[in-house]
Amino acid sequence: MSTDSRTAAKVADPSAAAARPARACAPPAVLLWSGGLLLLLASVAVAVTIGPARISVPDVWSTVAAHLGFGASDLSPIRDGIIWNLRMPRTLLAAVCGAGLAVCGTVMQSLLRNPLADPFVLGVSSGASTGAVVVVVLGVGGGAVSLSAGAFVGALLSFALVLLLSHTLGGSTDRVVLSGVAAMQLFSALTSFVVMTSADAEQTRGVLFWLLGSLSGVGWSEVALCSAVLAVCLVICLAHARTLDAFAFGQDAAAALGVNVARTRIVLLCTTALLTAALVSAAGAIGFVGLVLPHAARALTGSGHRRLLPVTALAGAIFLVWVDTLARTVLDPQEVPVGVVTALIGVPAFVLVLYRTRSTS
Repeated sequence: MSTDSRTAAKVADPSAAAARPARACAPPAVLLWSGGLLLLLASVAVAVTIGPARISVPDVWSTVAAHLGFGASDLSPIRDGIIWNLRMPRTLLAAVCGAGLAVCGTVMQSLLRNPLADPFVLGVSSGASTGAVVVVVLGVGGGAVSLSAGAFVGALLSFALVLLLSHTLGGSTDRVVLSGVAAMQLFSALTSFVVMTSADAEQTRGVLFWLLGSLSGVGWSEVALCSAVLAVCLVICLAHARTLDAFAFGQDAAAALGVNVARTRIVLLCTTALLTAALVSAAGAIGFVGLVLPHAARALTGSGHRRLLPVTALAGAIFLVWVDTLARTVLDPQEVPVGVVTALIGVPAFVLVLYRTRSTS
């Protein structure tokens, strides 16, 4: 077989070509998924027990089973409420946010062919911050609009601006990134302007805490909404797994393989933006999850997205469950914003990833 024929054969099946080098050393997919799922369930159960109130893992399982209609719990109403109404929604939302942000980061890095891309590269986080500040500080909506709703609308407006700018400038991947940077700076400036000119000290502290990421006070409604959005968006991303593998060879190669590059980019950008907007509106801006976790997952699975996306979601969920647990307990009774902890952990981890990439290149 000639060299051209071998090259064409590799490009004809991009997912196989991308995954082939990693399969020799990567664990089986079923083992990774089942092990990751068991570790996630154990992490959620143990994380719920950590806190001032003395609660055991059997107490957690008993309460969950009772609320799902499987038997009755002998715990007191107070302990039952701590588990079911306070800690369990928060821990589950941490898992959902970690999974969603990690998946968005994986898709963005592959779609834009940029290892530094993360869920906030489209300016969604900055737009959400502006929307939240407009509602909380300026009182837009007259109390009928919640902080989460304002953040969600702001995130969508920012993403719409990015799409408009990138389309006007030509629609290439570098134009998308530059448009996202422009939108990020614009909405960050608007947020700072509103806070400095209109917010009092208490409002400023509350807004700042939310901007750095906070899972305090969340309920089952946020868990249900974010879980539904995550499920839909994850299915869409998995359906485009082979297409994402094709993007590893560049847009021209993907187009040569029959991929509708413009349509695929719009679908996946809208999907990740919608998921990021939903997560940010519920939990604030939690950085570094979508930047670091995809690189860690690739070290286990290789670059084939059928294996990579589920493993990344599980890794992100487990990571943020424990980060949130640390954030709410390390300085008890004071709580540390989740985004601060992810940055403190994520920066050294990302430097390590960059060092390993440099040493292996």
